[in-house]
Amino acid sequence: MSVWLGFAIYAIGLLGYNGTLRRLGVSPYLAWITAMLVQILILYGFAMTGWLTLGIQVVTYLGVGLAGLWLVMSFFRKAQLRFEGIHLFDFWMIGLGIVTGHTLWQSPLVHYDNFSHWAVMVKFMVFTGRLPGASDHLISFTSYPPATALFITQFVHWVGFSDGAMLVAQFILIWGAAYAIFAGLRDRSRALTSFALCFTLAISFVFNVAIRLNNLLVDYVLPIVTIAALVGIFVYRKRPILLCAHVAIFVSVLLLVKNSATFFVIMIGAYFLYTLITNHHWHWRRLITVPIQFAASIGAGVLPFVWWQWHVKQTFTVSKHQISTQAYAKQLSGESQQALLKIGTSF
Repeated sequence: MSVWLGFAIYAIGLLGYNGTLRRLGVSPYLAWITAMLVQILILYGFAMTGWLTLGIQVVTYLGVGLAGLWLVMSFFRKAQLRFEGIHLFDFWMIGLGIVTGHTLWQSPLVHYDNFSHWAVMVKFMVFTGRLPGASDHLISFTSYPPATALFITQFVHWVGFSDGAMLVAQFILIWGAAYAIFAGLRDRSRALTSFALCFTLAISFVFNVAIRLNNLLVDYVLPIVTIAALVGIFVYRKRPILLCAHVAIFVSVLLLVKNSATFFVIMIGAYFLYTLITNHHWHWRRLITVPIQFAASIGAGVLPFVWWQWHVKQTFTVSKHQISTQAYAKQLSGESQQALLKIGTSF
């Protein structure tokens, strides 16, 4: 399969999910990142049950089928989407995507530390069709959930495995989250406000020295997806069902990106609870509904991570980065007294 044909299949599939979510009420600016996260969660279910390769094909072809369905229905003028208009930031984001994507496609992958193993995970999953296990002895996979690795695996499954393909895949995720920020604009026709956001995004890319875009570290993915989640809470504040579903999806994927996402989930949970309390007329029934909405949304978001923790415990005997007294005792037992004194002196 050629690169362009594979990319077309992937893009049409993503477009199908985008159109479906928009018809369900999702903001057109949040629909791209939400479609990506929904696909990640479906792929996660397939991967955890040992059907990753089948899952990639099912998820993608389902999107292609949805795209075809909406095209036919639009031809008969049914279930048509409202045109949102074209704004200056749309041209800027399209230009940013094309230029950055072209550059990353030709870029080599750069690793900055020993935890940059997402590329190894992607390569393993592409050529084996499953998650790594304890017997593979290839990577320390226990402390890093597979969300971004699954997304990248789906993309390179269609366009071919290469450094550039993996970098472009992660950038697509970043681009979708960045585009979602414009959903929070009250008046999108104001050029000054739009370009202030564009300038802020450009600055974050340029001065992103520690992480950059030419590696697969997720430290930039976490905050940009969190910002998209917060923007979505603001946009859906008057639509409780959509609001709760949005929070559950974003919390789920963030926790499956990296364990340290707990900090960002707390931020989302705090703003979500504040929104539930303040953005509706108060009634005594809300003493019951608000806690239920909050607990159900956050609980649903945490469940995939709980599944991952169970999987790690059942699959791996020892986690390289586990936090426990036994792990620390085992690590320190291999160090001499002189080495420990040297470490203490350095601190």
